[in-house]
Amino acid sequence: MTDTAPLYATMRAAGAGATHEAVRVQRRGDRATVTLAEPRRLNALSAALMVQLRAALEDLAADEAIRAIVLTGEDPGFSAGGDLEMMGAATARLCDPEDELGTTDVWRWIRREFGGVVRTIARTDKAFVAALNGPAAGVGLAFALTCDVAVASDRAVIVPAFGRLGLLPEVGTSWALTRALGYQGAFAFFAEGRHLDAQEAHRRGLVQEVVAHDELAAAAERWCDRVCALAPHALEMAKPLLRAAADAPWDHALALEEYAEPTCFTTARFRTAVDELRGR
Repeated sequence: MTDTAPLYATMRAAGAGATHEAVRVQRRGDRATVTLAEPRRLNALSAALMVQLRAALEDLAADEAIRAIVLTGEDPGFSAGGDLEMMGAATARLCDPEDELGTTDVWRWIRREFGGVVRTIARTDKAFVAALNGPAAGVGLAFALTCDVAVASDRAVIVPAFGRLGLLPEVGTSWALTRALGYQGAFAFFAEGRHLDAQEAHRRGLVQEVVAHDELAAAAERWCDRVCALAPHALEMAKPLLRAAADAPWDHALALEEYAEPTCFTTARFRTAVDELRGR
């Protein structure tokens, strides 16, 4: 084995040492837009892009002023998914009889980098809006499906590439697909491997809105407006409640709501709204 350095550490170091801007962040008051910015490679998830993306999302998650985050790609694509060069390096390493770490080193990258991004999206109190400007495949698709809302340009394409590559739905995609499509729908999506255009993705519930390509940023901004108009406590409490309810039995979901609702009654926002409805 010519290179004995652990693959995960090597990829992390390569990503951290990149000097180009692979991810752009634009803050606008209570919201921000995060753009995957390696368009010549359809925003494939290179080491540089992943290291910068994780850092950007963690920074925004810790910013109390930010309430909504748009995740998008620089045209012409949202994200082609995993970096083929990195996957090639991983498979070569796994075939090396002198490699001592085996799949555990690949697991570190998948869990800490790819998994780190989806966990930040799912667990932060901020609302994430995926703005799909073009093809979304593999782990890039997983990032979009993990967001709280997805809007698509009429150029967006949902690409189920995993089966063709001999892979499985990954990084939370199996969870998202079975909830949106049901078991048989998710299985058919996986087995057929057919690309879905934006309109079909909308009919199947994988995106919530389809707009003309040049209106995508405005559509994502409208979703940010809706989110930021909510009472802060309502957004912060509703997001984990709704995500938990996806897996909870009915009586457990009901109990979660029963415990959470009285807290909302104590807020000035609710009291003011009730007074206005009563005409005071």
